[in-house]
Amino acid sequence: MEENFSIINKTKERLPRLPFFDIKNDILKKKYELSIAFVDKKISRSLNKKYRGKDKATNVLSFSLNKNSGELVLCPQLIKTETKKFERNFPNLLLFLVIHGMLHLKGMEHGEKMEKLEEKYLSRTKFFIK
Repeated sequence: MEENFSIINKTKERLPRLPFFDIKNDILKKKYELSIAFVDKKISRSLNKKYRGKDKATNVLSFSLNKNSGELVLCPQLIKTETKKFERNFPNLLLFLVIHGMLHLKGMEHGEKMEKLEEKYLSRTKFFIK
């Protein structure tokens, strides 16, 4: 891995090989320092409660550390259960949520502009499903 990018899997979930690094460089650029952590529902719930005041697990959390670094925390166990809800397969939804989290790190809020960018970046990969 590159020195400004890391992936930590704290779960027993087997994760698909996805182009996280390339997407990071496309959205956040090469100099941005990003770590992506995969955690279980218990840790996701704890972090969501502590930082957002919501006492439930969530699929992705974005933590901007400063202008050029941040962290994404994802819960694959929860994401797998949400595939039907979002009408996506697991690799597609996982990559979509990483893109979603990265756009939050860029300061974007939910809305039409963010949705268009999510699909734009996802469409650049082989995991795009229309």
